[in-house]
Amino acid sequence: MKANLHPDYQQVLFHDTNADVYFLIGSTLKSQQTKEYQGQIYPYMTLDISSASHPFYTGEIRQASNEGRVANFKRKFARFAKKKVD
Repeated sequence: MKANLHPDYQQVLFHDTNADVYFLIGSTLKSQQTKEYQGQIYPYMTLDISSASHPFYTGEIRQASNEGRVANFKRKFARFAKKKVD
């Protein structure tokens, strides 16, 4: 193999902030932050979502809103609707 061709492969600590879970995974990511985990210091990356917090993997059902888009539109523009005059 050629020297200096491949990026450095190292253990990186990932933190899912949504579920407060840590993952130690081999990666080529470079990070300015480090964190101590199980007595060793690792490069540290935060995640918004992972398999520990994603609804597909956890089985949770998340509802974005109780109303549909049409109901939202009607409520927003109801004041512009013409009123029927008897």
